Amino acid sequence: MTPAPPPAAHTAPRATCRMQFHAGFTLDDAVARVPYLARLGVSHLYASPLLPAAPGSLHGYDITAYDAVNPALGGEAALRRLVAALRAAGMGLLLDIVPNHMGVDGPHNPWWQDVLAHGRESRFAAFFDIDWDSADPALAGRLLAPFLGRPYGEALAEGELALVAEGPTGLSLAYFDNRFPIRPEDARAVLEAPEGLAPYDPRGVAGAARLHTLLERQHYRLAWWRCAADEINWRRFFDVTGLAGLRAEVPAVFDATHALVLRLYTEGLIDGVRIDHIDGLADPAGYCRRLRRRMAAAGARRPAGAPAGAPYIVVEKILAPGERLPERWGVDGSTGYDFMDQVGAVLHDPAGEAPLSALWREVSGSARDFAAEEVAARRQILRDNLAAELDGCARALHHLARAHLRTRDISFRAIRRVLAELLAHFPVYRVYVRAGRPGEADGAVLRQAAGAARAHLPPTDHAVLDQMLFWLAGEAPRQRPPGESRQALLRARARFQQLSSPTAAKSVEDTAFYRYGRLLSRNEVGSNPGQFFLSAGGFHAAAAARGRDFPRALLATATHDHKRGEDLRMRLALLSGMAEDWAAFLRDVLGRAAGLVRALPEGPAPEPGEAAMLVQMIVAAWPLDLAPGDGMALAAWAERLAGWQRKAMREAKRRTGWAMPEAAYEEASAAFLHGLLDRAADPALPRALHDFARRIAAPAALASLAQAVLRLTVPGVPDLYQGCDFWDFSLVDPDNRRPVDYAARAAALADPAPLAALADPAPLAALAGRWRDGAVKQRVIQRLLALRATAPALFEAGDYVPLSPRGAMAEGCLAFLRRAGGEALLVAVPLRPLWLMPPGAEGPFPDPARWGDTALPLPADLAGRGWEEVLAGGRVAGAAEMRLAALPLPLVVLRAARN
Repeated sequence: MTPAPPPAAHTAPRATCRMQFHAGFTLDDAVARVPYLARLGVSHLYASPLLPAAPGSLHGYDITAYDAVNPALGGEAALRRLVAALRAAGMGLLLDIVPNHMGVDGPHNPWWQDVLAHGRESRFAAFFDIDWDSADPALAGRLLAPFLGRPYGEALAEGELALVAEGPTGLSLAYFDNRFPIRPEDARAVLEAPEGLAPYDPRGVAGAARLHTLLERQHYRLAWWRCAADEINWRRFFDVTGLAGLRAEVPAVFDATHALVLRLYTEGLIDGVRIDHIDGLADPAGYCRRLRRRMAAAGARRPAGAPAGAPYIVVEKILAPGERLPERWGVDGSTGYDFMDQVGAVLHDPAGEAPLSALWREVSGSARDFAAEEVAARRQILRDNLAAELDGCARALHHLARAHLRTRDISFRAIRRVLAELLAHFPVYRVYVRAGRPGEADGAVLRQAAGAARAHLPPTDHAVLDQMLFWLAGEAPRQRPPGESRQALLRARARFQQLSSPTAAKSVEDTAFYRYGRLLSRNEVGSNPGQFFLSAGGFHAAAAARGRDFPRALLATATHDHKRGEDLRMRLALLSGMAEDWAAFLRDVLGRAAGLVRALPEGPAPEPGEAAMLVQMIVAAWPLDLAPGDGMALAAWAERLAGWQRKAMREAKRRTGWAMPEAAYEEASAAFLHGLLDRAADPALPRALHDFARRIAAPAALASLAQAVLRLTVPGVPDLYQGCDFWDFSLVDPDNRRPVDYAARAAALADPAPLAALADPAPLAALAGRWRDGAVKQRVIQRLLALRATAPALFEAGDYVPLSPRGAMAEGCLAFLRRAGGEALLVAVPLRPLWLMPPGAEGPFPDPARWGDTALPLPADLAGRGWEEVLAGGRVAGAAEMRLAALPLPLVVLRAARN
């Protein structure tokens, strides 16, 4: 019999798999992985950026052109081969797009090269967010080019700057691999002179002087990279000078940066997009609505065989606790950081908050909570990393002040001082106020930030703060056509909103996360480490709201940007339920390792808090198959940990940093790490760390499976990050972007053993010998993805109905129903694995009898219906309440039997 063709894909995904493309994993490499993804149950491949990027880019966010598919990935021909394979498997394709910035560190971006060559007269000058009217006389009509590895005078004197006959004008300044075009009139004069380039040879005094004079006439001012923080006059992505901000709000810029994406959608090659860093744009709402309109119009021309439906659009957005994605944007939802936070928090035991907070104060020697660390980090980032951006925003506000008699005496310094304090206490990434007054949510944010800032400002600045709030949130003057005062106000608001976002990102995720280590599972992108846990009721409320407002939002538990792998976080979360055990162990390890700490003039190396965080990472990331006596494997793993440690210390910006690494501190801290794992020096230490990791491994695996079950059953679209169908103990990037062993995964999926084991009535005995290989997690994912395919109504539009467990262990269970028409799905997972199994258990499935009398009361209309066990197989008789002890697995997924 001829097999039935796969079901046709829809533009909206049922489940996605994120893949990272680069020269080492191309579009053609992905073609070979499509059959595996289809068998796993994924409906859409979710691709990292595919446009041309800087040579050697491993992530693709440093885009250098918007008119092609990256040749390093195989180009458009390879994309078409991949899409053909996906369509043959009934699958679709989502594309990560980057409208906010471009890569400019090198000669590979023709738009940027044109701006360097022609200055503000370049046809691309308006594409980038450049302040051509800088208050700095040295930058009037010019842009700062802070790409030198040493001060300009030193680079010139050492002969590192030289002219070459290359580039858009025929002549460029070469600085190693970088190129800076010489403006056309100067290029012609030099190239047409009989002497050619020889008079500008920097190896001689006269030549260096002539070269300097020539460079001073250019549309850019070459500078040391460290000048950027204080003097840059163009918007960057965060504080990354190699990524220049684009003005996507300008129609011509939108058209130029989206022509290829719209063509790919029109031709049916992609089915939707993920918008990177939406908060970097001047007008996220306007951008999203414009993109929706343009893609919808393009959809009318899609080929007949292309997946049907409206274009699928999600945004990368960090949502603070209680913050909601604006519905007026017209998107399908976020990329899932909010769910990653919620599912992680609900799996933390609130009983651990007080003892672990006290433990952190003890071992770190710091009394600061996370909120205090965040404010301190914000002040430091504004001072050291974003000073130029702060100046630019303050100047825009000062321009408003000078325009009116009543405010003209408000000084620039007062505005800058008040602005910095407001940003130091800003509780979200940004607000979205344009010309009108703020909405309720934005108004509340501004009032909260102003209240906190007022408490730290002298009374003499309070009137300035009040005026600043008016500028940032008052009604803009209505003028037709828009007058200068209105435009100046909109520019100032955009400056503020585009500054609050990088301030938050650099201060919170990239600084405070590495300073505060009460429990590192809560230090994750999208999370607030100050919020230790989320109640079951809070989780239910968030899930129900998502189902109501954004039922197609992505649900992530791992991403290319995560700080720790999804299963590593569950090991850390488990410590919340055994706080006293952990405290005793940590004190013991730190005490035994005291001799490894090196005394430096500036203090101990490592700092006590960094040593404590390192121990957390060691036990949580310890590979399941790593024996403490395997010296070679231990050393290789220590190198991975050393990469994390180095990044963590530099991000913390205390004793070392990216701007000025402190070699002595980093070397001493690395020696501490290697000493902890050196079995030759002290075999007891690595043995103790291994044994503790082994104690938490199985209960944490149950928590991981609970996390996976929730991701696959609550409202939203589950997203699987590459490789996370097996256990994920990855560290921060680039560790979380290592190659994936797809062959092992395909082999495991073809092996019937785990499937049979899940159906075994004694799952602990059946799986104890092989749960460590990750196949159990893979099969749980496959089973639930298959369920989503066969019961689409339950997951696309089904109601989310919380259940209230009763019994002695009710608080350790999270349960709910999904209902649509006559269909129903019952889901229940353990929130406190240690209530069901002790540390040191040999497998992740405890005896169900440990649930005792815990039961789930069911609605009356379901009391008489039987149930099909989705994970374990078999049937369960109907009853007025479901006794958990009577079910074969602690992970309960029951589908109501069809009448």
